[in-house]
Amino acid sequence: MLDTRLFVRLHPQDNVYVAVKTLQAGQELSVGDALIKLQEEIPAGHKFACKSISSGDAILKFGQIIGFASENIESGCWVHVHNVTRGDIDLDHQMAQEIPETEYYETIPNFQGYRRASGKAGTRNYVAVISTVNCSATSARMVVDKITPEILAQYPHVDGVIALTHKAGCAFEFQGSDHEQLNRTLAGYANHPNVCGYLVLGLGCETAQGSYLIESHNLVQLAGSEGSKSESPSLLLNIQDQGGIAKTVNRALEVIPDILQEANKCKREPIPISELIVATECGGSDGYSGITANPAIGYASDRIVRSKGTVILSEVPEIYGGEHLLTRRAISQQVGEKLLERIKWWEDYAQKFNQRIDNNPSVGNKKGGLTTIYEKSLGAISKAGTTALRDVYAYAEPVTEKGLVVMDTPGYDPASVTGMIAGGATISLFSTGRGSCFGSKPTPTIKICSNSATYNRLVDDMDINAGEVLSQGGLEKTGEEIYQMIIDVASGKKTKSEHQDIGDEEFCPWSPGPIF
Repeated sequence: MLDTRLFVRLHPQDNVYVAVKTLQAGQELSVGDALIKLQEEIPAGHKFACKSISSGDAILKFGQIIGFASENIESGCWVHVHNVTRGDIDLDHQMAQEIPETEYYETIPNFQGYRRASGKAGTRNYVAVISTVNCSATSARMVVDKITPEILAQYPHVDGVIALTHKAGCAFEFQGSDHEQLNRTLAGYANHPNVCGYLVLGLGCETAQGSYLIESHNLVQLAGSEGSKSESPSLLLNIQDQGGIAKTVNRALEVIPDILQEANKCKREPIPISELIVATECGGSDGYSGITANPAIGYASDRIVRSKGTVILSEVPEIYGGEHLLTRRAISQQVGEKLLERIKWWEDYAQKFNQRIDNNPSVGNKKGGLTTIYEKSLGAISKAGTTALRDVYAYAEPVTEKGLVVMDTPGYDPASVTGMIAGGATISLFSTGRGSCFGSKPTPTIKICSNSATYNRLVDDMDINAGEVLSQGGLEKTGEEIYQMIIDVASGKKTKSEHQDIGDEEFCPWSPGPIF
């Protein structure tokens, strides 16, 4: 990558450069023997033509097509939504043709985590109150609100009590796809290695019955520590059976101290980072995201994979247009085709509502310099690093494969991260350029900012400044910083979002089907 501190060119074949800072009309830029005179102001993070581009010609960034010129574009002109159309590209979806070999580390470092009775490894120690349906959400929140800081202080090894509330749980088919997906999501949180114990709160007449949740996933009430003998049945309270909200809340408050007492017995111990499952997400992306933050996450992802850990790439609608780069390094044709099946599902899903997937990027993405979904996707998939794609999972499906995997989630950040946590993610990496102030529980979120201006403006919310990739050079330095923070946070260091107690409202199960 050429770093002039004014602009970058990401690939020799590219016909656009990216402005590192706002550039003025009339400014002359020198690249080798060439001289480019800017025809108009180029906002920071946006693109400008490095040579004349004819109407209908492909716009190339990352050495890939990100769209087509909708008019003639002169050298030095701003290249964005006013003169670029998405168009249709014919991608060559080769399967398993460029499978990289992974050189695993001989020595794998430890983090200080919680070894559960199930054998899983956790990074946090929460107790959860889980709503089966929106009708019990207020009751769950009432219970948690009554667990005061003074009460929690009696249990110093417990990170907190969280209410997992949502807007679904009824008005869909019993055992239909939406019911099973919600059921899988709730079970994923109940069984999560960052959750030691939980209480299920239902109404009683909903479709998403608590008893079905417990029986279909063989839930037990306490995850406990390794060697724990606790295998008591999961606790379920239905408001209609208990005699109303007040009695349900009181009964829950009688039960929770016992769960807290057991959870408080859990202690951190050395665990190899090969047992970490790392979620990757990008939200509020900008023109820098695919240049700094996401590739730096990709560097850290490779380090986790080489340590025999697991990394999840999410947001299939934001893989769209770049999926051919992943199918090439899928370990088999079957894995590559699983990804294409998900791409086709999203195309069909959008068409049902007379939409196209290119309604993404968002308003903020475009203001930050992203023009088409292809451009956004090519930058987003760099979070996946360079290792082989080993499997593709359904939303909230338990992730069991080691290495790099894809989970089928929407591009909406809360829903996407919820799916990966339900799948077992114990650490989340979240890149942002515009400044998404996301946090999650029970899995901590490390936020990586793509540019220094946003980082400095939102320093209380951002954990790592990836803008230094451009200002100081060295993708590896920032990638190494992310990798080390993964180990530190997994061992108990609080993220910026945790210091602000963010994460109670971000539980957002995805429900793609109709509500009747």
